[in-house]
Amino acid sequence: MSKRRFENTLRDMIPFFEGDEDALKAIELLSRKVAKFDSKALVKVEETTSDSMPIPVELIQDPSAFAVYSDGACRGNPGPGAWGAMGQDSSGQMIFEASGVDVPTTNNRMELTGAIEAVQHIRNHLSDLGLTDNTAVHLFSDSKYVVDGVNSWVDGWKRRGWKKADKKPPENVEIWKQIDQIKNAMPNLKWHWVKGHAGHPQNEHCDQLANMALDNSGF
Repeated sequence: MSKRRFENTLRDMIPFFEGDEDALKAIELLSRKVAKFDSKALVKVEETTSDSMPIPVELIQDPSAFAVYSDGACRGNPGPGAWGAMGQDSSGQMIFEASGVDVPTTNNRMELTGAIEAVQHIRNHLSDLGLTDNTAVHLFSDSKYVVDGVNSWVDGWKRRGWKKADKKPPENVEIWKQIDQIKNAMPNLKWHWVKGHAGHPQNEHCDQLANMALDNSGF
């Protein structure tokens, strides 16, 4: 999205949040941040505050949506591994955080497991709120294996009877089948890649959750 288009989008959002002081402050903050950009390249802008996790643009644009984040860690590949996950609503509130350990495992399996666990937790939260699986949810992962797999590979594997182009089954196929079930059950679940270890607060938090789980398990 170009800088001009981003500015126009933010300006167009203002009438929809008339009287909502928090939302208008968020739009104002984003507008100031966008004004500093010189590039017209595609940008992802997030509202940041000093005392909370940033709110993704996707949730500012759609306050009825939710965001979940996941990460995986492995000490040795294969070796003992763990996953971390958290969820967030459009007010910026953390609605869950979770982690788990598996051994022996691989980094890719932990990345996939973290994503599945994040989705399962948000589905439970949606159910508690009386919302359905049609609710918009954005999942953020630093694993291209996960995000590219969901967005680009799974449908082809499934058409070929869960075989890759070389006629071999994908690695972790049993987990990918769970991902496919989730994808079909949640039509408004969007999968986004974020760069790992680059200062993304939620991604860093999930990484910390996973590593703390390993530490606490003696690994």
